[in-house]
Amino acid sequence: MAWIRLVSDEQATGRLAKSYRSAIDRAGRVFGIVRAMSPAPAVLDASMQFYSRIMFAKAGLTRRQRELIAVVVSSA
Repeated sequence: MAWIRLVSDEQATGRLAKSYRSAIDRAGRVFGIVRAMSPAPAVLDASMQFYSRIMFAKAGLTRRQRELIAVVVSSA
């Protein structure tokens, strides 16, 4: 079984603390998927930039369709 040392809100400093604040501003809390990337703040930032580009793109699917796809993928 894999084990990842998660960084709590109180332990986060520097770049990670900024990413956690952004997560709280965006979603009201730091979700597990964000916390799972906490040992690698650069990976977390790149992942969130990728997510934002996909979810908020102007062309293609609507935001609602993108969210529905995310729910289905997450449940699978």
